[in-house]
Amino acid sequence: MSPALMLEPARLAALSTRFEEAAAEDVLRWAVESFAPGRLALVSAFGPTSSVILHLLRDIAPDLPVVFVDTLHHFPETLQHVENMRRHFGLNLKVYRPCADRAEFEARYGPRLWERDLDLYQQVSKVEPFRRATEGLDAWITGRRREQSETRCELPVVETGQRMKINPLAGWSRKQVWHHILEHGLPYNPLHDLGYASIGDEPLTTPVHDGEHERAGRWRGMGKLECGIHLVDHTPEQAAAD
Repeated sequence: MSPALMLEPARLAALSTRFEEAAAEDVLRWAVESFAPGRLALVSAFGPTSSVILHLLRDIAPDLPVVFVDTLHHFPETLQHVENMRRHFGLNLKVYRPCADRAEFEARYGPRLWERDLDLYQQVSKVEPFRRATEGLDAWITGRRREQSETRCELPVVETGQRMKINPLAGWSRKQVWHHILEHGLPYNPLHDLGYASIGDEPLTTPVHDGEHERAGRWRGMGKLECGIHLVDHTPEQAAAD
Protein backbone atom coordinates (compact mmCIF):
# COMPACT_ATOMS: atom_id res chain seq x y z
CA MET A 1 0.00 0.00 0.00
CA SER A 2 1.25 3.49 -0.79
CA PRO A 3 2.50 5.44 2.26
CA ALA A 4 0.13 8.25 1.28
CA LEU A 5 -2.83 5.92 1.74
CA MET A 6 -1.74 5.02 5.26
CA LEU A 7 -2.07 8.57 6.56
CA GLU A 8 -4.63 9.12 9.30
CA PRO A 9 -7.81 11.00 8.26
CA ALA A 10 -6.71 14.11 10.18
CA ARG A 11 -3.39 14.21 8.34
CA LEU A 12 -5.12 13.70 5.00
CA ALA A 13 -7.45 16.59 5.81
CA ALA A 14 -4.44 18.73 6.66
CA LEU A 15 -2.87 17.74 3.35
CA SER A 16 -5.95 18.83 1.44
CA THR A 17 -5.99 22.14 3.34
CA ARG A 18 -2.33 22.69 2.49
CA PHE A 19 -3.06 22.14 -1.19
CA GLU A 20 -5.91 24.69 -1.23
CA GLU A 21 -3.42 27.44 -1.99
CA ALA A 22 -0.96 25.28 -3.92
CA ALA A 23 -0.40 25.51 -7.66
CA ALA A 24 -1.93 22.67 -9.66
CA GLU A 25 1.57 21.70 -10.80
CA ASP A 26 2.64 21.19 -7.16
CA VAL A 27 -0.38 19.00 -6.44
CA LEU A 28 0.36 16.88 -9.51
CA ARG A 29 4.04 16.61 -8.63
CA TRP A 30 3.14 15.46 -5.11
CA ALA A 31 0.76 12.84 -6.50
CA VAL A 32 3.30 11.47 -8.96
CA GLU A 33 5.97 11.27 -6.25
CA SER A 34 3.63 9.69 -3.66
CA PHE A 35 2.44 6.66 -5.60
CA ALA A 36 4.39 3.80 -7.11
CA PRO A 37 4.64 3.53 -10.90
CA GLY A 38 1.49 1.97 -12.33
CA ARG A 39 -0.55 2.75 -9.21
CA LEU A 40 -1.64 6.27 -10.25
CA ALA A 41 -3.43 7.39 -13.42
CA LEU A 42 -5.29 10.33 -14.85
CA VAL A 43 -8.96 9.49 -15.41
CA SER A 44 -10.10 11.59 -18.34
CA ALA A 45 -13.25 12.24 -20.35
CA PHE A 46 -11.12 14.65 -22.41
CA GLY A 47 -13.00 17.77 -21.46
CA PRO A 48 -11.28 21.17 -21.14
CA THR A 49 -9.74 20.40 -17.75
CA SER A 50 -8.02 17.35 -19.21
CA SER A 51 -6.24 19.58 -21.71
CA VAL A 52 -4.92 21.68 -18.82
CA ILE A 53 -3.84 18.72 -16.68
CA LEU A 54 -2.15 16.94 -19.57
CA HIS A 55 -0.29 20.12 -20.43
CA LEU A 56 0.92 20.44 -16.82
CA LEU A 57 1.86 16.76 -16.66
CA ARG A 58 4.00 17.01 -19.78
CA ASP A 59 6.93 18.32 -17.69
CA ILE A 60 6.16 16.21 -14.61
CA ALA A 61 5.10 12.73 -15.75
CA PRO A 62 4.53 12.54 -19.52
CA ASP A 63 4.13 8.75 -19.41
CA LEU A 64 1.50 8.68 -16.68
CA PRO A 65 -1.31 6.31 -17.75
CA VAL A 66 -4.47 8.05 -18.96
CA VAL A 67 -7.73 6.12 -18.54
CA PHE A 68 -10.64 6.78 -20.90
CA VAL A 69 -13.99 4.98 -20.79
CA ASP A 70 -15.44 4.69 -24.30
CA THR A 71 -19.11 4.12 -23.59
CA LEU A 72 -19.70 3.38 -27.32
CA HIS A 73 -22.14 6.31 -27.31
CA HIS A 74 -19.79 9.28 -27.55
CA PHE A 75 -20.08 12.00 -30.18
CA PRO A 76 -17.84 11.30 -33.22
CA GLU A 77 -16.20 14.65 -32.47
CA THR A 78 -15.27 13.43 -29.01
CA LEU A 79 -13.61 10.26 -30.29
CA GLN A 80 -11.66 12.26 -32.87
CA HIS A 81 -10.63 14.69 -30.13
CA VAL A 82 -9.35 11.80 -27.99
CA GLU A 83 -7.21 10.64 -30.91
CA ASN A 84 -5.96 14.19 -31.50
CA MET A 85 -4.99 14.46 -27.83
CA ARG A 86 -3.27 11.09 -27.89
CA ARG A 87 -1.11 12.25 -30.77
CA HIS A 88 -0.53 15.77 -29.45
CA PHE A 89 0.69 14.66 -26.02
CA GLY A 90 2.00 11.18 -26.95
CA LEU A 91 -0.32 9.70 -24.36
CA ASN A 92 -0.02 6.37 -22.62
CA LEU A 93 -3.75 5.92 -23.25
CA LYS A 94 -5.77 3.04 -21.78
CA VAL A 95 -9.27 2.67 -23.28
CA TYR A 96 -11.98 0.59 -21.63
CA ARG A 97 -15.35 -0.29 -23.18
CA PRO A 98 -18.48 -2.12 -21.98
CA CYS A 99 -18.50 -4.31 -25.12
CA ALA A 100 -16.44 -4.74 -28.25
CA ASP A 101 -18.68 -2.36 -30.22
CA ARG A 102 -22.10 -0.68 -30.31
CA ALA A 103 -23.71 -3.62 -32.11
CA GLU A 104 -22.68 -6.03 -29.36
CA PHE A 105 -23.88 -3.58 -26.71
CA GLU A 106 -27.34 -3.34 -28.29
CA ALA A 107 -27.53 -7.09 -28.82
CA ARG A 108 -26.92 -7.54 -25.11
CA TYR A 109 -29.01 -4.70 -23.68
CA GLY A 110 -31.34 -3.68 -26.50
CA PRO A 111 -31.48 -0.34 -28.33
CA ARG A 112 -31.69 3.00 -26.52
CA LEU A 113 -31.20 1.49 -23.08
CA TRP A 114 -30.92 4.97 -21.53
CA GLU A 115 -34.60 5.59 -22.34
CA ARG A 116 -35.74 2.39 -20.66
CA ASP A 117 -33.40 2.27 -17.66
CA LEU A 118 -31.01 5.20 -17.25
CA ASP A 119 -29.39 3.82 -14.10
CA LEU A 120 -28.67 0.47 -15.73
CA TYR A 121 -27.30 2.25 -18.80
CA GLN A 122 -24.89 4.31 -16.67
CA GLN A 123 -23.87 1.22 -14.71
CA VAL A 124 -23.03 -0.98 -17.67
CA SER A 125 -21.66 1.66 -20.04
CA LYS A 126 -19.58 3.68 -17.59
CA VAL A 127 -19.34 2.40 -14.02
CA GLU A 128 -18.39 -1.22 -14.73
CA PRO A 129 -15.71 -0.37 -17.36
CA PHE A 130 -14.41 2.25 -14.93
CA ARG A 131 -14.13 -0.33 -12.15
CA ARG A 132 -12.03 -2.52 -14.45
CA ALA A 133 -9.92 0.45 -15.46
CA THR A 134 -9.07 1.47 -11.90
CA GLU A 135 -8.94 -1.85 -10.04
CA GLY A 136 -5.12 -1.87 -10.02
CA LEU A 137 -4.72 1.73 -8.88
CA ASP A 138 -4.10 3.27 -5.47
CA ALA A 139 -5.28 6.68 -6.66
CA TRP A 140 -6.37 8.63 -9.70
CA ILE A 141 -6.31 12.23 -10.85
CA THR A 142 -9.52 13.92 -12.01
CA GLY A 143 -10.37 17.20 -13.70
CA ARG A 144 -13.40 17.95 -11.56
CA ARG A 145 -13.97 21.51 -10.32
CA ARG A 146 -16.24 22.99 -7.65
CA GLU A 147 -17.72 25.55 -10.02
CA GLN A 148 -19.07 22.89 -12.39
CA SER A 149 -22.25 22.10 -10.45
CA GLU A 150 -23.85 22.12 -7.02
CA THR A 151 -22.88 18.47 -6.54
CA ARG A 152 -19.20 19.47 -6.68
CA CYS A 153 -19.23 22.78 -4.80
CA GLU A 154 -17.35 21.39 -1.77
CA LEU A 155 -14.93 19.17 -3.68
CA PRO A 156 -11.60 18.83 -1.83
CA VAL A 157 -8.25 18.85 -3.58
CA VAL A 158 -7.41 15.48 -2.02
CA GLU A 159 -10.42 13.20 -1.72
CA THR A 160 -10.25 10.04 0.35
CA GLY A 161 -12.09 6.76 0.27
CA GLN A 162 -10.84 3.23 -0.11
CA ARG A 163 -8.54 4.82 -2.68
CA MET A 164 -7.54 8.42 -3.20
CA LYS A 165 -8.71 10.94 -5.79
CA ILE A 166 -6.67 14.03 -6.54
CA ASN A 167 -8.49 17.06 -7.94
CA PRO A 168 -5.72 19.57 -8.76
CA LEU A 169 -8.08 22.03 -10.50
CA ALA A 170 -10.80 21.88 -7.83
CA GLY A 171 -10.61 25.62 -7.19
CA TRP A 172 -10.20 26.74 -10.80
CA SER A 173 -12.93 28.67 -12.59
CA ARG A 174 -14.14 27.94 -16.10
CA LYS A 175 -12.55 31.23 -17.16
CA GLN A 176 -9.16 30.10 -15.80
CA VAL A 177 -9.39 26.78 -17.63
CA TRP A 178 -10.17 28.37 -20.99
CA HIS A 179 -7.56 31.08 -20.52
CA HIS A 180 -4.93 28.36 -20.05
CA ILE A 181 -6.15 26.42 -23.10
CA LEU A 182 -6.15 29.43 -25.39
CA GLU A 183 -2.92 30.90 -24.03
CA HIS A 184 -1.05 27.67 -24.75
CA GLY A 185 -2.90 26.70 -27.93
CA LEU A 186 -4.10 23.39 -26.51
CA PRO A 187 -6.52 21.10 -28.37
CA TYR A 188 -10.16 21.05 -27.31
CA ASN A 189 -13.35 19.36 -28.45
CA PRO A 190 -14.91 21.46 -31.28
CA LEU A 191 -18.36 20.85 -29.78
CA HIS A 192 -17.46 23.49 -27.17
CA ASP A 193 -17.69 26.08 -29.93
CA LEU A 194 -21.30 24.98 -30.50
CA GLY A 195 -22.48 25.65 -26.95
CA TYR A 196 -21.68 22.32 -25.30
CA ALA A 197 -20.05 23.22 -21.97
CA SER A 198 -19.77 19.67 -20.62
CA ILE A 199 -19.78 16.78 -23.05
CA GLY A 200 -20.86 13.24 -22.29
CA ASP A 201 -22.71 10.65 -24.33
CA GLU A 202 -24.33 11.99 -27.49
CA PRO A 203 -27.94 10.98 -26.69
CA LEU A 204 -27.70 12.48 -23.19
CA THR A 205 -25.91 15.78 -23.85
CA THR A 206 -27.32 19.11 -25.01
CA PRO A 207 -25.89 22.64 -25.35
CA VAL A 208 -25.97 24.90 -22.31
CA HIS A 209 -27.96 28.13 -22.28
CA ASP A 210 -26.86 31.49 -20.87
CA GLY A 211 -27.06 31.52 -17.09
CA GLU A 212 -26.98 27.73 -16.69
CA HIS A 213 -24.20 25.89 -14.88
CA GLU A 214 -21.68 23.95 -16.93
CA ARG A 215 -23.25 20.54 -16.48
CA ALA A 216 -26.84 21.63 -17.12
CA GLY A 217 -26.70 20.01 -20.55
CA ARG A 218 -25.95 16.57 -19.11
CA TRP A 219 -29.01 14.34 -18.61
CA ARG A 220 -31.25 17.36 -19.16
CA GLY A 221 -34.64 16.93 -17.53
CA MET A 222 -33.66 13.60 -15.97
CA GLY A 223 -32.82 14.84 -12.47
CA LYS A 224 -29.24 13.63 -12.73
CA LEU A 225 -25.89 15.45 -12.56
CA GLU A 226 -23.40 12.60 -12.05
CA CYS A 227 -22.93 9.27 -13.83
CA GLY A 228 -21.61 7.46 -10.76
CA ILE A 229 -17.99 6.72 -11.61
CA HIS A 230 -16.71 9.12 -8.95
CA LEU A 231 -18.60 7.19 -6.30
CA VAL A 232 -16.55 4.07 -7.03
CA ASP A 233 -14.65 3.13 -3.83
CA HIS A 234 -16.47 5.68 -1.68
CA THR A 235 -17.40 4.65 1.79
CA PRO A 236 -21.19 4.42 2.38
CA GLU A 237 -20.98 7.74 4.28
CA GLN A 238 -19.25 9.49 1.37
CA ALA A 239 -21.64 8.05 -1.19
CA ALA A 240 -24.59 9.28 0.83
CA ALA A 241 -23.09 12.78 0.92
CA ASP A 242 -22.62 13.06 -2.85
